[in-house]
Amino acid sequence: MSSWKKASKVNQKTHRERHQPEVRQKYGLLEKKKDYKVRARHHQERERVLKLLKKRVQNRNPDEFYFHMTKSKVEDGRHVEIRDEDEHTEEQIKLMQTRDLKYINMRATMERKKIDRLQSELHFLDQANQTDNTHIFFNDNEQCDLAEKFDTHPDLISRKVNRLRLSDLKKIQLPDLDEETIKQMTSEKRKAYRELERRKNREKELSVVQRKLEIKTHLLSSKQEPPKKIKPATKEAAPIYKWKYERKK
Repeated sequence: MSSWKKASKVNQKTHRERHQPEVRQKYGLLEKKKDYKVRARHHQERERVLKLLKKRVQNRNPDEFYFHMTKSKVEDGRHVEIRDEDEHTEEQIKLMQTRDLKYINMRATMERKKIDRLQSELHFLDQANQTDNTHIFFNDNEQCDLAEKFDTHPDLISRKVNRLRLSDLKKIQLPDLDEETIKQMTSEKRKAYRELERRKNREKELSVVQRKLEIKTHLLSSKQEPPKKIKPATKEAAPIYKWKYERKK
């Protein structure tokens, strides 16, 4: 029966859409009923929302309080959310936005190697001589010459590391250094310590970002119920979560 209906419509007149009269050509295409229905529904929805908002404003109690008010404010007639204190430093945000976890791991490894190299070159001699360690020994003679006992020069008594004996000092051939060279060496030494301090801070920042990215990856890949947040993230540490114990099969 359906095939007969289709066959009967073969010679049926094709109905075209009514076009815009020539007098109204300047107004563009003639609006069809389906276009009017969409526009009308949109207008009615807007009117309904505006009517509801006006009613809420009329019934609003000026003394009412919402907890959300403590985290929002009005600027230029618009509600703006008050952000909490940023838990990341500018360096951490830049790294998290532009690099992935593999890059962070690579950079952290490179920084650790550079720190080890600088520490091996500097040996921390100055810091070692400033420690509070004590060397206790017993001697019956009250008038004891420490330089003679340690077999070293009196100027080296205060040293706690690299205290050479007199026999070793006689074998050393010191270069002839002028005052300018000594100042330059001291300046380079201070510069090396400053670089070491910067790299330590950089390595610490990378470690924090690395930990934050790892936890973020675990949260996204976790298929069980969301973990409980124990401690929020800070600039110095990643957040702490507690996952529900899942028995191994």
